[in-house]
Formats: sequence, structure tokens, C-alpha cells
Amino acid sequence: MSDCISTGRLAAPAEVARLVAAAQARFKSNEEGRVADYIPALAQVPGQLFGICLAGVSGTCFTAGDADHGFTLQSISKPFVFALICQAIGDEEARQRLGVNSTGLPFNSVIAVERGDDGMTNPMVNAGAIATTSLAPGASAEAQWRFIQDGLSRFAGRALLIDEAVYQSEAAANQRNTGIAKLLQSYDRIYSDPVEATDIYTRQCSLRVTTRDLAVMAATLANGGVNPVTGEPVIAPDHCRRILAVMVTAGLYEHSGDWLYDTGLPGKSGVSGGLITVAPGKGGLATFAPLLDASGNSVKGQLTARFLSEQLGLNLFASRPCQAGQCGP
Repeated sequence: MSDCISTGRLAAPAEVARLVAAAQARFKSNEEGRVADYIPALAQVPGQLFGICLAGVSGTCFTAGDADHGFTLQSISKPFVFALICQAIGDEEARQRLGVNSTGLPFNSVIAVERGDDGMTNPMVNAGAIATTSLAPGASAEAQWRFIQDGLSRFAGRALLIDEAVYQSEAAANQRNTGIAKLLQSYDRIYSDPVEATDIYTRQCSLRVTTRDLAVMAATLANGGVNPVTGEPVIAPDHCRRILAVMVTAGLYEHSGDWLYDTGLPGKSGVSGGLITVAPGKGGLATFAPLLDASGNSVKGQLTARFLSEQLGLNLFASRPCQAGQCGP
């Protein structure tokens, strides 16, 4: 365990840079997992790609490997769209409409919708994420899309554009998500046209980012909603803690408990191979490695997050015993 603990700042820049490079070297040869071959466009991505970026709340970025290689957001869009909706309608209203409890089930489960009498899940799984997207303000589907695209771009600090090949590939195989949206409609838990909401959700998942972009987005949540690179407030600080709470309980789906046990931090994965980890008050860690485990979480990304959480003392539950005579009341 590092001498650093969950309070205070990141370690000295040279030490952070050394550890980020060490993590990339340590795990780059790992060949466990497989790419998301159920989406044709993602099945073509080289499995050996591996990028790391840690962005501090000061705006400084530490990178290694393929940190500037482009890929799509996929489910990592979920916490950020939830943040935008909390900003738009209030976090309590969002909770009442969407739910925040973990399902303990796979990301695309319909059982999670049906097992209660209210149809609610949480914004980190597909059902709750589509419902979240349907709450985007706007008089038309295009206006709702512009709200989401602009908001996600502000998190990244630059304009994010759709990867058309991925969008078309996912839209052609979107029957399950469309079915989930229509199921939500039967519970009055979708708040716009279900087909349009599913399409907007597919578009947000198809936005193209880099590992560096994701680290800045995560660091914005770590920095009270202010983008540490642009200095722009994206959401209010009170909303950040709500978003991070849901990420802790459901960010890695049915393995969120194992993730929290290993890292002690909020995280969110995506089937393109991206993974973000948020260290509140310190920074955001992002990785890109397309080889996934059976639950759709990046294998190298999880190993990296655990390693850097331990080495940099990021775990929110880590503490040191108080020394006699040095403690307050």
C-alpha cells in the first residue's frame, strides 16, 4: 500500500508518470478476454490496443500507450448523460423517475425491469440509460440529441462527433434495446417516443473519443463538475456526488461489488474497451483495451485501475491509524 491515502492530492507528477508507464508495461501483454464481436464494427478493432491516461484536477494529463487512439463511448456515456439530466431536472426528480438501485444483473437484462412493480432500474444499465436519455430537454428528437452531444462535448473539452460506421452497425442490431424501451413504455418509465429515445441513446454511444478525452471527462466529475482543462463548469458540484454514488453501485454491472472491493472507487465500463475511474478531488483515470471479460468489462482496464488505485493511494476506503498525540478530538 502506498503512503498516499484517499485524502489530499495526487502524488508528485514524476511519480504519477512513472506509475502510469509502469502499468502500461505491466499489463500490455495480457491477452485475456475477447472483443465485442456481437457488434460488427467493434469486432474489427485490434485487440492489442492499450492506452492509459490519468488527468489530475489541475488539468495535467499523464499518458502511456495508445492514449490518442479513437474509439466509441458506448456505455461510458451513461453517467455523463445522467449528470446532464440531473443538472436539467434535479437529482431528486431524476431518482424518482429512473431509480438508482443496483440490479445485480447483466447490462441488457429485461428481468431487471420486470421484477419490480414500477419498471425502474438505474441509469448505468441499458433500460435506465434509455429512460435517462428520454428525459433530455428539447421539443424534438434532434433538439434532445443536440443537448446530449453538446453536454458530452463540454465534459470532454472539445466537440465530439459520431463514428458513423459504429452507429450504423449498432442501429442495424438494435432490436433488443428497442424492445427494452417499449417495455419501459408499458410501465410509464420512458418519457419520449421509445424508438426515438433508443436512436438517440445509440447515437450517444457512438460518439468518438480517445482515452485522453475520457480521462478529462472523469476528472470533471472528480473536480466538482468543472472541466479541469477548459475551466468550464459543466454540472453543479452537488450533482457530482450523486452520479458517483450510482457509478459505485452499478458502474460495472453484476461485478460492481468485486470492482469496489478491488479499487474502492467509482467506475464505468464500455464494450468498446473503455473504462473510467474517478478519484474525487484528485483526478480521473481512463483506459482503452478492447479485450473484454464475460460481463463486457475491459480486462486490462480493470487490472490497471486496481494497480494504480493501490500504488497511488486512491482507494476511498483507505486510511492510516492515527498516531498518538497527533489526532483531533
